Order: sequence, then C-alpha cells, then structure tokens
Amino acid sequence: MEKMQITIHTEFIKLDQFLKFSGLVETGGHAKEIVAEGAVKVNGEICTMRGKKIRPGDTVELDDTCLEVVAGEN
Repeated sequence: MEKMQITIHTEFIKLDQFLKFSGLVETGGHAKEIVAEGAVKVNGEICTMRGKKIRPGDTVELDDTCLEVVAGEN
C-alpha cells in the first residue's frame, strides 16, 4: 500500500473536498460517488459521510493508497 502525507492548513477539511484536494479523484462528483459506495476508509473504518470532518492525525484510504493528514503552518 502506498502511503503519503497530505498537509492541510485549516482545522479540518470535509472528506469529499479532501479526496479532490489530495488528487485521489478529479471531480467532486466522483468523490461523492465513491464515498457513497463505501470505497473510502477513514481511520480504518468505511465512511459513507462525504461531509465527514477530516483533521490532522486522521488517515484516509482508497484502493491501495493511504493518506495521512498532517497540519501545516498557518
């Protein structure tokens, strides 16, 4: 599994926005679809809430990619 760190500069980012921001999906519509299908895991558990708040320290998995969310400097 490929592991990468993605830096956010806010307190949180919504899951569908994070998938697009990280480059895992190209469109918000695609993000909405894959979250609804249960293809995304947040902290090891399937998440179907596209508006879930993703914060530094969380992990997001899709297919063979695991993204760790880290806080950036403001």
